[in-house]
Amino acid sequence: MNSSPESFSAIPRRTRRTRFVCISDTHNCTVKLPKGDVLIHCGDLTNQGSFSELRKQVTWLEKADFECKLVIAGNHDLTLDTDFFEQFGNYFHNNTPQNPVDCQNLLTQSKPLIYLQHSSQVIRLTSPSGPRTTFSVFGSPYIPSCGNWAFQYPLSDSVAAEGIWKDIPLDTDILITHGPARTHRDESRHRESVGCESLRQAMWRVRPRLALCGHVHDARGVERVRWDLSNKFVRYKELDSTFQWEDPGVGNEKNCLVDLTARGGMPLDNDGSKVPSSSSPLPSTSSIPVSLVADGSAMMAQPKSQGITGAMSAGASPGLGTRGLSGSPTSARSDGPGLIGRLGRRETCVVNCAIQATSYPHSRPRRLHKPIVVDIDLPVWEYNS
Repeated sequence: MNSSPESFSAIPRRTRRTRFVCISDTHNCTVKLPKGDVLIHCGDLTNQGSFSELRKQVTWLEKADFECKLVIAGNHDLTLDTDFFEQFGNYFHNNTPQNPVDCQNLLTQSKPLIYLQHSSQVIRLTSPSGPRTTFSVFGSPYIPSCGNWAFQYPLSDSVAAEGIWKDIPLDTDILITHGPARTHRDESRHRESVGCESLRQAMWRVRPRLALCGHVHDARGVERVRWDLSNKFVRYKELDSTFQWEDPGVGNEKNCLVDLTARGGMPLDNDGSKVPSSSSPLPSTSSIPVSLVADGSAMMAQPKSQGITGAMSAGASPGLGTRGLSGSPTSARSDGPGLIGRLGRRETCVVNCAIQATSYPHSRPRRLHKPIVVDIDLPVWEYNS
C-alpha cells in the first residue's frame, strides 16, 4: 500500500448513483413502493408481532422488486425479541398464543430479505443491470424505554445505551436503527426530543453516510448533520446546518426524493473513509504538510511506533488529533480509531422514514406517508476493491 501523504487524502474513486427506498413503521400496512436498488425497512412492521401480521409484511417485502432488501425489527414486533416475549408475550397474545421461533423464522430464513439483528454486513450489488456498488450496513432494533414494548433499554441507563451503540463498526456507511438519535428527527407530537443521546454520540464517532430510522411518526423527514471534528475540547459537537428538506412528493405523483449525488448539485460531504488497518503503515509526521494540521482539515498521522494503529480507547497517544504535537490524551480528538484517516466523513444524512402519519394507537382512517427515496453516490466495487 502506498504510504505517501496522498494515500491518506481524499482520493477520487469511481462511484455510481445508488437509489435507496426507505420505509419504517408500516404497522401492518402496505404502500406503493417506487423503483430503486435497495429497500430498507426500519422496523415496526406490525402492531404486536403475531405470526399472521409478520407473514403478511414479509410476503409483501419479499415480492418487492429490489436487488437488496434490508429489514430490522421495531418495538412493536414483539415476538422478534425472545427475552421480552417470554416475559410479557401472554399479556398481548393470551387468546392466540404465538410461537416466537416460527415468527422469527419468517425473517431469518427468508432468502429475499436480509434481516439485521443488531448486526452488520457488507453489501455488494452484483446485478448486471444495477449500479454494482458496495456499502457496509449496521442494523439494530433497540430504543430507549417508552412503555411495555420490545427491544428497549432504560432511558436513564447511559451505560447500557453506550454499551449497545459501541457495537456499531466504524466503517459503517448505512446505519439503520428503529429509533432516532437525540435532536435528529426525534421530536414527538408533545414537542419533546425523545431520541437517544448515546446513539447521537455514537453517530459522531462513526459518521455514517446515511442514518435511517423511524419510531417517532411525527418526526418524519430529512436533515443533514455536519460534524465538528476540529474542536479538541468538546466531544460530540456538531456544526450549524441550514439545510431544510422540502418534500417534493407532497400532493403529487413525484417521489419523496433526497438527492445527495454530485449530479444533483448537493453531494454529501462524506467519502466513507475507513480506519487504516494495523498492517498498513502510516506516514511519518515529517511527510505530512504542516498546513494540513494547522487548519484542522486533516488528522496528524503519527508514526506506527507510537501505537496509533492499534486499539486506542485505553489510552491514546498524547497530542493525537490536536493542532500541534502536544495535547491532552483525554481530548475528543484523541479518539484514534474514530478519527485518524477518517476526516472525510464530515456529514451524515438523517432520514426518519415513518410511513404512519399518526402515533399508536392509529386513528381511522389511517394517514400514510410515501416512502422516502435517497439517491447517493457509492463506490463501484469492481473498480475500488
